[in-house]
Amino acid sequence: MPHCIVEHSSSLAADVLMPLVFEGTMKSKLFQEKDVKVRTQAFTHYQTGKEKVDFIHVTLKILLGRNEEQKANLSQSVLEELMTLKLADCSISVEVVDIDTASYAKIVS
Repeated sequence: MPHCIVEHSSSLAADVLMPLVFEGTMKSKLFQEKDVKVRTQAFTHYQTGKEKVDFIHVTLKILLGRNEEQKANLSQSVLEELMTLKLADCSISVEVVDIDTASYAKIVS
């Protein structure tokens, strides 16, 4: 945990975004390196207002148990790493979502 899902415009390189999201997640000091999972999904077809601009949206799915300050620190850490790209005309957003432990199932084989 966490599951870091990076949605982005296809003009942005996933192999550049993934390490930044990973590093930002690690800087929060909430997780062990082996538990952080990052994946991306590039979008070719999307609309951002009337003019099509690049975007990055990161959803950080985490198990319950972190307080609001920890969650804010996590999202800010990831945002700061992505800001190092110094992208022009790009919307960057990060959200933290609590996973409902009652319905979460996992197996590692």
